[in-house]
Amino acid sequence: MCLSSAPPPPAAPTPPPPVVTEQEQAVVDSRDRERKRRQAVAGQSSTMLTGAAGVTDAAPIAQKQLLGQ
Repeated sequence: MCLSSAPPPPAAPTPPPPVVTEQEQAVVDSRDRERKRRQAVAGQSSTMLTGAAGVTDAAPIAQKQLLGQ
């Protein structure tokens, strides 16, 4: 067992803020525009599972079965 305490480690210096170049900013802007364009193209049709007429098939109705019956 160690009875003496170790000196505290020195505080780490704060890193400088990242430098964003114009080229990197252009890439980020282009990526954002492309993502927004794809979202606009997909629109709500990507979430619609049926057409305007709805589901015309018969509903899959089954009798409930309890275990042992």
